[in-house]
Amino acid sequence: MRVRKAIITAAGVDRTQLPLQTVVDRVGRVRTALDLLIDEVVAAGIEEIAVVIRPGLKPDFKQAATDHAATLEFIEQDHPRGYGDAVLRTRAFVGNAPFLHLVHDHLYVSRSRVACAKQLIDIAERENCAVSAIQATRENQLAYFGAIGGIPIPRQSRLYEIRTVIEKPTPTEAEQKLMVAGQRAGHYLCLFGMHVLTSEIFDLLQHDLERLPAGASLNLSGALAQFASSHRYLAAELEGVRYDIGEKYGLLIAQLAIALSGDDRDRILTEMLELVAKSSPHA
Repeated sequence: MRVRKAIITAAGVDRTQLPLQTVVDRVGRVRTALDLLIDEVVAAGIEEIAVVIRPGLKPDFKQAATDHAATLEFIEQDHPRGYGDAVLRTRAFVGNAPFLHLVHDHLYVSRSRVACAKQLIDIAERENCAVSAIQATRENQLAYFGAIGGIPIPRQSRLYEIRTVIEKPTPTEAEQKLMVAGQRAGHYLCLFGMHVLTSEIFDLLQHDLERLPAGASLNLSGALAQFASSHRYLAAELEGVRYDIGEKYGLLIAQLAIALSGDDRDRILTEMLELVAKSSPHA
């Protein structure tokens, strides 16, 4: 398996503007979230990138992509029917190749010298199968993420064989179906917003779309669960953290994480301590 194509889905109605937001990167440059995501993809060795957007937003996204704009293919999701439908729109671009997929409303901070997307692709190419990145997540956050159930692979630290995927499970569902050996109490393995998938996922999405009730949205997790039942499909905990910039204070927390991993770490820590001290009711 060689992964050389990537897709970024960015057509969600409520979160369309998130990739256009600006943050300061590790070396102090002001950049858009989209530009950082594309850097993540390019650093992983990807050669072709498609971005799924809402109709009419191509000029905004091209501007946000800065120097990367000329290398991107934009796919408009007219008459959208959900996240799974956005992924399905990339079928012609992907063809029969394996591909990297990132969501548009997450930013990633690696804890190693290797970018998160590169870590994931290396695992997928080594194992020669689809792999989704995961992150141990507290039970009270289950309403925001898809989560996996599976079993640890012997002698393979932080790697799991996926048995099922459930979109935004309830705590009861998670306790019944998503318990994974070795996890801390009250924690589950939730999707990271980053996958290496094979083209068979499109057949499953198309099948689900054709049977979708009127007005319903197509999610990706249902197709991933079906994929797990018939293909070798792994989950990997990466050396890194995902930050959902669409959550309350999500962009702020992501910015702090990026800053604390960068050149100005000491300055940021000093400023944060001073801010806390000044904000204290006893200051």
